[in-house]
Amino acid sequence: MESQRNILLIGLLFVSFLLWQQWQTDKNPQPVATQSSVVASTAPESHGSDVPDADAGLPEAVVASKELITVTTDQLVLKINPVGGDIVYSALVSHKLELDKDEPFVLLEQTNDIYYIAQSGLIGRNGIDSSAKGRAHFSSQSQQYTLAEGKDTLEVPLTYVADNGVTYTKVFVLHRGKFNIDVDYRINNTSSEQLQVQMYGQIKHSIKKSESSMMMPTYRGSAFSTQDTRYEKYSFEDMADKNLDKKTLGGWAAMLQHYFVSAWVPPANDQNTIFSSISAGGLANIGFRGAVYDIAPGANQTINAQFYVGPKDQAALSEISDSLNLVVDYGFLWWLAVPIYKLLMIFQSLVGNWGAAIILITLTVRGLLYPLTKAQYTSMAKMRNLQPKLAEMKERFGDDRQKMGQAMMELYKKEKVNPMGGCLPILLQMPIFIALYWVLLESVELRHAPFMLWITDLSVQDPYYVMPILMGISMFLMQKMQPMAPTMDPMQVKMMQWMPVVFTVFFLWFPAGLVLYWLVGNLVAITQQKIIYAGLEKKGLK
Repeated sequence: MESQRNILLIGLLFVSFLLWQQWQTDKNPQPVATQSSVVASTAPESHGSDVPDADAGLPEAVVASKELITVTTDQLVLKINPVGGDIVYSALVSHKLELDKDEPFVLLEQTNDIYYIAQSGLIGRNGIDSSAKGRAHFSSQSQQYTLAEGKDTLEVPLTYVADNGVTYTKVFVLHRGKFNIDVDYRINNTSSEQLQVQMYGQIKHSIKKSESSMMMPTYRGSAFSTQDTRYEKYSFEDMADKNLDKKTLGGWAAMLQHYFVSAWVPPANDQNTIFSSISAGGLANIGFRGAVYDIAPGANQTINAQFYVGPKDQAALSEISDSLNLVVDYGFLWWLAVPIYKLLMIFQSLVGNWGAAIILITLTVRGLLYPLTKAQYTSMAKMRNLQPKLAEMKERFGDDRQKMGQAMMELYKKEKVNPMGGCLPILLQMPIFIALYWVLLESVELRHAPFMLWITDLSVQDPYYVMPILMGISMFLMQKMQPMAPTMDPMQVKMMQWMPVVFTVFFLWFPAGLVLYWLVGNLVAITQQKIIYAGLEKKGLK
């Protein structure tokens, strides 16, 4: 197969891949819910009537908003509602909303456009949170908590005393340099009866339509993990069709969006239930119910879970759960993307620049594929030398395809030519390219990562389209170096001549990091072609 046809093949394969992705998104659209539509489509609640409904207590939350408790660490700014002790706001200090502004990225918030909070509480016979009773109203010694210099942890205690005199202390424990929060319920049973309580945590999110496109197929929705299923997406549409109700040892429940995640992670050794629902108010809800605890009179008991609110940092997520890092979703080529990501991280640690790391990984991939590339060009050269004989066969056998095919196979065998030899490197490069595409798309480390000069963010398109144009020029040069086959159809010739233009237009909206990979790959390929063709000329094969 001729090199020009290979270029056409790789283009068609990649376009087909992107179209397939977009078809998957269109097939499972993210609905924009209204109150009337949700009521009609939502199945009966299955997560337990004790868990407050997804929009229960909203009027109370609005009233209490003036009394929100602010918590500040080196990584997070949180606002906690004393009604229920819910986290209603989170700003990520080290992640900016926009590259050239100091405003932090806000993940959890309550605005006119979005309602996205993390709720937790105690349910059960002696629970202090339920749909019937409402939410506990906690008291706090301060409205402002800040992680002090030299300290690694910050505790934020909220206290609630029940009618029977039992003291419930909800403590948020934050850590320097981390985005995970320990949420502890410390219960002092001063009553004369045995208490029975159960912790729950849930993430509530207003349903939003996905903003993904063919170039950036990002996911906004929920996901969960059980002991049987390490990672599974559960879209807003899935929630509307059926509520989750999965019993599991450990597990977690999360809300995902591009680069960021919020997740409840209950104790790994507890028997938990992962649940979901959509409320009558149009809020998607996913969370867990934990184990039931019996607390004897006079005893103290601590019940806890972890809440993560931050970037999709694989190392940080793996410390919390051995499967939470899977929210960095590389798709069906994850087995190839994971080593590519690790190698990219190694290169970045050596050179300190993500663009340079991409160049190094490109050189590595091209270097590993060089023996196949050499075999590809050798095979193509042999095929070109056979073109006169093939043309003669075509005239001799005419439309008798069976005889023509037999004669061609005999000729290939005699000349020791593999007609598919030019395809293998292309077929190997395509999965690598797609895997790297997902790595660059999903890796939060590349968000706002500069390369050089005008490329200040490798996760977005080149603002001046310089690299896509250079990439198109490099494709044009590659074509000029490869002689057209004399038997090539004129229509194919025209298509090949337009391929650099088509690819240039296509790549205008690609992330700069991906265009950099393709551009450097083309430049390396041009160099390799010169070396290989020089060797072939000596053998009289070119």
